[in-house]
Amino acid sequence: MKGHLHLVCSPTATGASHLRQQSFRAPLHLSKAHDDDGILVVNLASPTAGVFDDDTVDVDVSVEPGASLLLTTPAATRVFRSRNGNAAQWRQSIRVHDGAFLEYFPEPFIAHAGARMGQQTTLRVASGGRLMFFEWLSPGRSAGGERFAFAELNWDLDLWCDEKLAVRERYSLRPGDDSLASLLRFSPEAHYLGCFLHGITPDAAAVHALADEDVYIGCGPLAHGATVIKAICKNSLSARRTIQSLRKLLHAAQDRKPPWTGRF
Repeated sequence: MKGHLHLVCSPTATGASHLRQQSFRAPLHLSKAHDDDGILVVNLASPTAGVFDDDTVDVDVSVEPGASLLLTTPAATRVFRSRNGNAAQWRQSIRVHDGAFLEYFPEPFIAHAGARMGQQTTLRVASGGRLMFFEWLSPGRSAGGERFAFAELNWDLDLWCDEKLAVRERYSLRPGDDSLASLLRFSPEAHYLGCFLHGITPDAAAVHALADEDVYIGCGPLAHGATVIKAICKNSLSARRTIQSLRKLLHAAQDRKPPWTGRF
């Protein structure tokens, strides 16, 4: 299956944001967009069970000057067991222009036992653009006793600020080596949260105050005006509580409440 999503979010003559261009194909589907206090909220859903070996998904999102977009997912993204040993590929390219705002806020990524997947993310933000990009990796189907049982996950991310590289991350996660050691040392059901920011300055003390016996969290500046927040959480409940608190803090730094996603 070859899925794709193409979005261009633009301002109207009255200053509201709308989808000037949109195109999608399974396993992706767009809900009807709605406005929440000047931010266009778009739910990215999947009408299929999830992603399988040899599936490819290409995501291309552009937020033009003066537009504001919240792209969110109402349910977890699932990748299933590889039946032939090949990996699924998920490639996403996101561009935030000068004077634009984008929040990407997903539900967790769940890799089933035996799953193989490569994810490549490229974020490009202009100097006057604002970005909140969340990541959420779960250990798998913990309720069924399936924890970090996938075969291999390769996660690549580049963040470019005004065409200058601020972040380059490369993760290869395999249960058979020590790549998961830091997560498992914290909890056998650990959840990873990441958030990359540009044009938004969080209250670092408030972020660090979210740490407790169930949450290990850090926040720090990066090159070219970017900021990163990383957290390891004991389980799904602490992960959901933490990401909810982070959203409130980051929108408060912009003097507003988080747009309503319909979930929390």
